[in-house]
Amino acid sequence: MSTPDLSDAGAGASGASGRAALPTITVRLFAGAAAEYGADTASVHGSSVQDAIDDLLSTATPEAARVIGRSSFLVNAVACTDRSRPLTDGDRLDVLPPFAGG
Repeated sequence: MSTPDLSDAGAGASGASGRAALPTITVRLFAGAAAEYGADTASVHGSSVQDAIDDLLSTATPEAARVIGRSSFLVNAVACTDRSRPLTDGDRLDVLPPFAGG
C-alpha cells in the first residue's frame, strides 16, 4: 500500500504556511482501517491527536472515516483516549480498528 503525504492537502492560499508550522505525524493504520483507507501509513500534520485525525479524515472515503471514527489510538505505542493530547514533530499515531472475536 502506498503512503499518502497530506502535507499540502486542504491547504488553501493561506493554509500552506500554517500547515508547515504544525508537527508532522506518522500515522500507521491497521487491519480494516488500512483496507478502507487504501494505505497502511500516512503523513499528516496536527498539534493534537484530534488535529492529526482530522487531517487524516480530510482524504478518507466515507467508509474509511466511519472505521477510523470507531478506532482506538496509540501515540508512540501508548494507548491514548485523550484526543486533545498534544503531539510533537515525529510522533507516531497508530489507528486500531475494532476487532471481532476474542
